[in-house]
Amino acid sequence: MATPAIDRQHVGGERDLASEPSRRRLVSYVLPVYNEADGIREFHSRLVAATRARPDLDFQFVYVNDGSRDGSLEILRELAASCEAVKVLDLSRNFGHQMAITAGLDSADGDAVIVMDTDLQDPPEVSLELISAWESGAQIVYAQRRTRKDTAVKRLTAHAYYRVLRRFADIDIPVDTGDFRLMDRTTTDLLRSHRERNRFVRGLVASLGFEQVAVPFNRDERVAGSTHYPLTKMLRLAADGVTSFSTVPLKLITRLGVATVVLALLGIVYALVIRLFLPEISVPGWTLLMIMVLFLGGVQMLSLGVIGSYVGRIYTEVQARPLYIVQEVVGRGHGGERAQETGA
Repeated sequence: MATPAIDRQHVGGERDLASEPSRRRLVSYVLPVYNEADGIREFHSRLVAATRARPDLDFQFVYVNDGSRDGSLEILRELAASCEAVKVLDLSRNFGHQMAITAGLDSADGDAVIVMDTDLQDPPEVSLELISAWESGAQIVYAQRRTRKDTAVKRLTAHAYYRVLRRFADIDIPVDTGDFRLMDRTTTDLLRSHRERNRFVRGLVASLGFEQVAVPFNRDERVAGSTHYPLTKMLRLAADGVTSFSTVPLKLITRLGVATVVLALLGIVYALVIRLFLPEISVPGWTLLMIMVLFLGGVQMLSLGVIGSYVGRIYTEVQARPLYIVQEVVGRGHGGERAQETGA
């Protein structure tokens, strides 16, 4: 069946580096999808409608199906069949949000690349403001949340998460910013060269440097479904952020060890004073003994846990397994053919 004709301003053509300087610039959207069947059509409609405001640009929409178990993949196939600007990467299983973003970045062809979620909490219209900031000279433009329509618990934990992360990280990670951002071609290629397995994309982007500017926006509520970042995943992401960009936990272990030694020495002095100068009240120090044993045991287990998290990261890096596996590519430039791609 023939593909319906669409407006050429929404079709991202192949980049020709030898073309004239006046060629139309291409903006790629990297759009991770996980169980978004109820809202993906509305998201795509709003995104396409928003990009129509920029007929001077070409657009490419790279959807990454991250092992969805609902009908998301079938809907994405429909979008690819009806819109030449759509390319769909179907991962072989659920690799996680950060890996899905990585797969999309590896496949995006644009002069600028925008990463955003597909649940409409990140309004597609705001992406045009990111483009404007890029055209004004910024190489990285991140969308910073002024307000967010979430539960009180979600707002509180998110507020604390970003500030704790910024406090511990060795780099300046902007607060109240997710992965919704724009990067130019240079910074995208540099980010693609970072291949660690435990990925924290917003931290990696912050570590690149270059000119980075913020675009404030009001985050909307989800149009359908439930959040894919509950508290447990947020804690895991926070741990990835801290251990990826900070050695503070290891330094805290050292300080805790010093404090433990000081307390132990004080306990020894106390026990000796009682034994030598106050023998009449000297009784078997069961309470003190238990306190010291439990305290030292807790410190040791905590220290082993923190060290273990770093050792675990070394272990996964040494394995050097692919970051993701693409089992099928559907859409522009690939003719719907099957492919076996890996993110080495």
